[in-house]
Amino acid sequence: QMGQQFSGINAVFYYSTSFFEGVIENPLVGTTIVGAVNVLATYAVLFLMDKCGRRTLIVWSSAGMLVSCVVIVLTLLGYFETFIALLAVNAYVIFFEFGLGPIPWLIVAEMFSGKYVAVAMSLSSQMNWACNFVVGLVFPYMHEYLGAYSFGPFALVLLGILVFSITVLPETQGRTPEELAKEMSTSLSNSCVYTANEETSNQIDQEWRKAMEQLQQEEETERHQGTYDYGFQPILADDGEVPVI
Repeated sequence: QMGQQFSGINAVFYYSTSFFEGVIENPLVGTTIVGAVNVLATYAVLFLMDKCGRRTLIVWSSAGMLVSCVVIVLTLLGYFETFIALLAVNAYVIFFEFGLGPIPWLIVAEMFSGKYVAVAMSLSSQMNWACNFVVGLVFPYMHEYLGAYSFGPFALVLLGILVFSITVLPETQGRTPEELAKEMSTSLSNSCVYTANEETSNQIDQEWRKAMEQLQQEEETERHQGTYDYGFQPILADDGEVPVI
């Protein structure tokens, strides 16, 4: 949910008119086109949702949005004609609706068993709106101070989402939460840098046992001699001896 909002999609929806000022002749036309593209892309993704895996859609969505961000920044820097920025923003919206828009809501419901879904969806929804608020609040300052690079932070977030989706995110379509948990635990255990050698492990275990036995013998000897440190001072009688109960 954080990645969905920090990808910057609502910065486009909220501030597209001001963003297109100086880019195209009539910024309101650009905003209208972006809204229409968003609606059409939402219908188009209905045909892909069950044909492609959730993870696949997230990967293609984040990659497409990342490329679009780079093109937007390069266009604002003057490397391309201004109308390319309009095309890149619309491509950005299309790729969002193909993956990062709907998939995070599906993944949350598919990764948790029934008794936890309501709580998980509630928490993820709160996180989504909190991040939405942050983006809406901060983007005008980003646009003011970063100028042409205002989409740079969103590109970095999308790069992180892309890497995470390829390396960590499991495919949830048609799988139970138990199967997902088992796969993730297996993949994490296989990714450990250290692989224990059975012979070495046995030697370490034996050395550990010997050390513990030796420590117990030393403690027992100190108890018999009355020199064992219990970690506190004993209560002494008037004659300075430890009272016997």
